[in-house]
Amino acid sequence: MSNVLLLRAPSQGSSDHYESSLRSRGYNPLSVSVLETVIVQLAELARRIRIGPKEQAYAGVIVTSKRAVEAWSSAIQEILSTSQEQDLVDWASVPFYVVGETTASALHDIRTTYDSPWAPKDIRGGAESGTAESLARFIIRDLDPPIGNGQHNRLFYLTGDKNRDTLPSLLEQGGIDLEPLQVYATRGSSRFAKDLADVLHPTPLCSDSQEAWGWIVFFAPSAAEFVTPTLRSSFILPMAAESPPIRPTPNVKIAAIGPTTAAFLRETLSFAVAVVASKPNAEDLASAIMRHGEE
Repeated sequence: MSNVLLLRAPSQGSSDHYESSLRSRGYNPLSVSVLETVIVQLAELARRIRIGPKEQAYAGVIVTSKRAVEAWSSAIQEILSTSQEQDLVDWASVPFYVVGETTASALHDIRTTYDSPWAPKDIRGGAESGTAESLARFIIRDLDPPIGNGQHNRLFYLTGDKNRDTLPSLLEQGGIDLEPLQVYATRGSSRFAKDLADVLHPTPLCSDSQEAWGWIVFFAPSAAEFVTPTLRSSFILPMAAESPPIRPTPNVKIAAIGPTTAAFLRETLSFAVAVVASKPNAEDLASAIMRHGEE
């Protein structure tokens, strides 16, 4: 049975589609988390929460991920640990605009956990706003008409370190100003080397072994760059054509979830990419790997 190393965190609480799609085709899938998220600027977020929306002229708050929800919850804990009294601010009076039901549910959980004026109460969007584009349209409709007298509505926007400009651009066009604050950042997992060793333990392999092991699947350029030095200690990675060949025969093949990742692997890391999924989903990836094995 050929192994497939998936450089991504497996789904929690349910069957992982990538693993099940590969397993149904006779492969042995192994998932390893590559990235981790950390909360940043916690003290600044806590400070703004304590000041309140009225003093900062916020017409609402934008929350686009569970990580941002976790940051808000952590800030409440920070306030409670440093203050015996609850400041007279009321975040329940402003709407929290969210992307998707998962984020909306996480915000509702804060209200359940903390009986506090800092907890969100008016949560809008959810199922109606599954993407940045749909959320922007929802907010513009919800805040129409604008304040008037040449003034714009102003929203507090909780962000990460990797944000597209779609939402800010659309809201700006709709006459809405944003005040962003980065509250989380994504980085390479500090546990990756250990997690990889644990996953490979049942199927040990030395970096100088030429015995075929299976596949490595990359899901993002930034993750690929981070994990490559560690992967080299366990695998002989396939490099772009060398003439004459100067390296041992690779013991793995490389697959990419999409063309952007494949281009990075080839052009920046000089890897030989054997397979690129036609669409970035589990079925197309598994089918592409299987077709390559049948060639």
